[in-house]
Amino acid sequence: MTKRLFTVLAIAWLCSEVFGQPVLPQVSISADLNREIGKLDPFWAWFGYDEPNYTYMKDGKKLLSRLAELSPVPVYVRAHNLLTSGDGIPALKWGSTNMYTEDEHGNPVYDWTIIDSIFDTYIDRGMKPLAQMGFMPEALSSAPQPYRHYWKPGDPYDDIYTGWRFPPKDYDKWGELIYQWVKHSVERYGAEEVTTWYWELWNEPDAKYWGGTVEEYCRLYDYTADAVKRALSSAKVGGPHVTGPANSNAAKFLTDFLEHCESGTNAATGSTGAPLDFVAFHAKGAPRFIDGVVRMNMGTQLRQIDRGFAIVAANKKYRHIPVIIGECDPEGCAACGMTQYPQNGYRNGTMYSSYTASSFAKIHDLCLEYGINLLGVVTWAFEFEDQPWFHGFRDLATNGVDKPVLNVFRMLGMMGPVRIEAVSDAGLGWKDIVESGVRGEGTEIGALASKGDQKASVIIWNYHDDDKSSPDAVITLNVKGIPSRRARVTQYRIDRDHSNSYEAWKKIGSPQDPTPAQYALLDEAGMLAVSDPESVVRVKKGTLAIRTSIQRQGVGLIQIEW
Repeated sequence: MTKRLFTVLAIAWLCSEVFGQPVLPQVSISADLNREIGKLDPFWAWFGYDEPNYTYMKDGKKLLSRLAELSPVPVYVRAHNLLTSGDGIPALKWGSTNMYTEDEHGNPVYDWTIIDSIFDTYIDRGMKPLAQMGFMPEALSSAPQPYRHYWKPGDPYDDIYTGWRFPPKDYDKWGELIYQWVKHSVERYGAEEVTTWYWELWNEPDAKYWGGTVEEYCRLYDYTADAVKRALSSAKVGGPHVTGPANSNAAKFLTDFLEHCESGTNAATGSTGAPLDFVAFHAKGAPRFIDGVVRMNMGTQLRQIDRGFAIVAANKKYRHIPVIIGECDPEGCAACGMTQYPQNGYRNGTMYSSYTASSFAKIHDLCLEYGINLLGVVTWAFEFEDQPWFHGFRDLATNGVDKPVLNVFRMLGMMGPVRIEAVSDAGLGWKDIVESGVRGEGTEIGALASKGDQKASVIIWNYHDDDKSSPDAVITLNVKGIPSRRARVTQYRIDRDHSNSYEAWKKIGSPQDPTPAQYALLDEAGMLAVSDPESVVRVKKGTLAIRTSIQRQGVGLIQIEW
């Protein structure tokens, strides 16, 4: 954003406050179909969660179906606890499949019942696993007790770190478990299907999720990758899913891991290096609650991505390797509600939506700047079965009703395959966000534009770090390069009045036990809504001019067809 425009927006706000007049900020956005930036692959079509047993439950199936429907490509799903021992009953930050146990003589016993239920649910919907090989089964853990945790919001977070996080007491048995799991998957789903999956080892091994050392993780990776490739040579395996690489420990862990895969001694085979088909790390923001207001911090998240991309780009062998941001979110704990953590109040309304639209565009900018082969960005949000309505968890739906943020992904699913230039005189770049955030009286009004076959799509957001009200922004959008004299225009919105089940829920009294009629109303309110009916508009000399407005923390999609 230019200093001049920021001043104009601030004056508009001041006039509104002082004189009581709705002086609306005016913003100009231009998009040009003839100025291609690059491919806009659906890197956003990746989701994940801690509790794998929610997958095949009622609302879990409903949400997965909707995620599959909104994407033009198969959606990838990542879940923790796929190897954890237990009875399969879900709880917050917990899940289990009981895939591996041992008999009284210490012989392996494999049970695929629960993991098949999970993966069948994905495959039936045309989805694919980002199959996480973790955590340690109780019978294999080198420090198993205590094993099962009973964490709930408000408890010390460290209570979750129990016997599932430790290295195996027998690496050969671990390797055989992985081999048998991949082999079973090939037998059940076919080699052609399993070749399209991604197999990953563990989660955040630079943090307390891993109870071993860097060297022990690399050793485990050697045994794991060898087992995966022996079961299916074309399978894709990678890691290490460290926390944000702007943290020195995570950066060192990621760098050491890449060096090991390139030139270290393989603990499983004795050869040099280890197979590596993709690299993964995480990136989180850091919201705060200040004077009764939620303040986001996208800059923290973008710094993590900047550093992670820089580490990969600096490695001559792996600089073009596919990269997955394995958890990419405004903050850390999905199961921590806003009762104990008021900074999480952004999750129910449209602030989560505008943050997601803005941050995903900037992630793509970072990808282009570093020349990164960005495969996927995993949004760590799903649903929490049988929890209070709008409890403040980081989820995409509550009790089977879609929350506003899910509609951002519906918008992204309607984008074309080629990104085109979009310039907003109230937009900010990723470096601006890292340096200063979006503070003060002006808002960031940015755009992401694409084109496809006789179609152009522009997503516009009106974002601010602070969850406060301000006047709507009046947008003048000029789309250039349209090879037609007329075009059909349809506008969609996510704001207080559209695509917003949370506002609809509050209007009917915030019921915790809605009637069937109320539930139907909420379910409809959660879907992506048209704000302006389809219209046929004249194109003058290849340029289409559209005048519209966006509420603060709102997101709009303008679709143009000819």
